[in-house]
Amino acid sequence: MIDGNITLHEIKYIVNICKEAGEAVLDIYNSSEFEIEEKLDGSPITRADKKSHDIISKGLSSLGIPLLSEEGKNIEFIERSKWNYFWMIDPIDGTKEFIKKNGDFTINIALINDNKAIFGIVYVPVSETVYIGSKNIGSYKFNINSNNWHKKSNRLPFNHKREFTVVASRSHLSKETAEFIEDLKLEHPKMKIISRGSSLKLCMIAEGVADIYPRFAPTMEWDTAAGDAVCTYAGKAVYEFGRDTKVIYNKQNLLNPWFIVK
Repeated sequence: MIDGNITLHEIKYIVNICKEAGEAVLDIYNSSEFEIEEKLDGSPITRADKKSHDIISKGLSSLGIPLLSEEGKNIEFIERSKWNYFWMIDPIDGTKEFIKKNGDFTINIALINDNKAIFGIVYVPVSETVYIGSKNIGSYKFNINSNNWHKKSNRLPFNHKREFTVVASRSHLSKETAEFIEDLKLEHPKMKIISRGSSLKLCMIAEGVADIYPRFAPTMEWDTAAGDAVCTYAGKAVYEFGRDTKVIYNKQNLLNPWFIVK
């Protein structure tokens, strides 16, 4: 049973789950047989989302902790509010990017305790890149096939010398976010703007590739939980917009508030 201080053995086990899910997802990605459907909120879901969900759910079930996934989210608050620990899963974060075949999609697994993401793994199947954040070891970036991933040189954040950089959503840039970025130009006239999909935006903040990620458009808790942990243990944070309050998880309404990552 995991008590929050996840061991290297347990991390390796979860990394292997991500690798298995990633391989299955890439088989579908490369075949173009996505079987795209539309969910009730109008967002797309593919055969790959369902396959990834099944693999992750089966793999994590042996650890004896409840699981909440985007593709299995109909669990009443009265039940999940009693959970001390649980897994928050997004089998494919960035389904629109998956369908567009631009590579900007991830597999997200987070461990939630007391409304906080205390462990998170964001896996990028196309590049085989893993981002991990854990309260007892910190945050790291490495290739999924690495046998010595927790070496010091993989520890986040990295020291990237660059101009002030903003990262924003590739497919969900709202009018409010665009206006916020324009206002930033007054303070940083030479700033760089990067558009990315999925949890990669949070990982860019954790890595030190970007300075700020504003998001003034709807997201759900499973969209951010894993990346939140990666940011937190790299010394960054996900704040509610306009408040010095960190975003929390396992709310009655699983919709995130507007937020800024920095």
